[in-house]
Amino acid sequence: MKVDVLLGLQWGDEGKGKVVDVLTPRYDIVARFQGGPNAGHTLEFEGKKYVLRSIPSGIFQSGQINVIGNGVVLDPVLFAEEAKALEASGNKLTDVLKISKKAHLIMPTHRLLDAANEKAKGKGKIGTTGKGIGPTYTDKISRNGLRVGDILSDDFNAKYSAAKERHLEQLHALGADPDTEALAENERKWMDALDYMRTFELIDSEHFINKVLNAGKSVLCEGAQGTMLDVDFGSYPFVTSSNTVCAGACTGLGVAPRKIGEVFGIFKAYCTRVGSGPFPTELFDETGKTIRDLGHEYGAVTGRERRCGWIDLVALRYAIMVNGVTQLIMMKSDVLDGFDEIKACTAYDIDGTVTRDFPYTIDDEKVKPVYVSLPGWKTDMTKMKSEAEFPQKFVDYIKFLEQELETPITIVSIGPDRKQTIERTH
Repeated sequence: MKVDVLLGLQWGDEGKGKVVDVLTPRYDIVARFQGGPNAGHTLEFEGKKYVLRSIPSGIFQSGQINVIGNGVVLDPVLFAEEAKALEASGNKLTDVLKISKKAHLIMPTHRLLDAANEKAKGKGKIGTTGKGIGPTYTDKISRNGLRVGDILSDDFNAKYSAAKERHLEQLHALGADPDTEALAENERKWMDALDYMRTFELIDSEHFINKVLNAGKSVLCEGAQGTMLDVDFGSYPFVTSSNTVCAGACTGLGVAPRKIGEVFGIFKAYCTRVGSGPFPTELFDETGKTIRDLGHEYGAVTGRERRCGWIDLVALRYAIMVNGVTQLIMMKSDVLDGFDEIKACTAYDIDGTVTRDFPYTIDDEKVKPVYVSLPGWKTDMTKMKSEAEFPQKFVDYIKFLEQELETPITIVSIGPDRKQTIERTH
């Protein structure tokens, strides 16, 4: 058996949570492979809305095992809050959720460092969510991190104290000495949350995943954020701290490259971005505001207003290439139901040179999007049950995208509910 990978192709917020929830019945195991609690995977069904931060989006289905992989960074307090809220809604998590011992822990002082580092950047700030994710990955790379498996060791308190003291020295150097009483209270909550985490099965996830594959079980790997936020291939430095691309599933779960099967790439019918950073197709006019309002484009975790713009096929082709995408999934096409005209960026004009290749860096002042205009379908598609009901102009839009992207669009979402998902035949 091979693992299938599902990931975002834009700047995050593509709708991965809903798609994982829809696809989960076909798999035995769902595994998150990177990112932290800045991810906000939103699911809606039976009139209720859920936002998952660290727990895989397959948690609501019928008994599948969910795994938090070694590539994830985990905040015990936020994890406990999220898990207990799900348990209160009737989900017995300890039976179906396993946590990698090699996942790194976000400490209370990591969050303080995140805020202090962002403040020190001044106008060059990157728009961090302040969840401590960057400093945790920094500790991981510098070989100073605490891992989930450490909470089982006898010398855990000594390891924690050493890491905390190092962070306090860094905070002092930044002129950001913390409120000791507030820190002590946060530490108490953190330690209590670790006790709760110990009630879950803590596993060597690389062994677990490979053994279930050898036993003929099917695995879906769930990515967080999006390709254009990848620390290597995204719009650096306005990126996240992990590898959001398909290769991240290999390092974040211990899966060999030859064991990657289908790669599902998710994108919106338009583009959004949260926080700072370049965004060539961003709209600052009434059209951008309309997309934001119709699409309810506000961060699932932060509540921040998302920047909106037309679809960027230059960036999307690049994302498909670096991920080896085999199937595309288009989200939020219903948001464009009322538009007379739909635009798509097919190339960049950079200082007078037109290119279809994504460049080393994208500076909004130098990059001018080259647009193609397509007629809108002017039809409410939210209640449609099959692609046979699609209006012809929407079918033409799909065909245009498939030709530009050279990849089939196999699933189309026409609303937030899991039932508003249409699988296409090819």
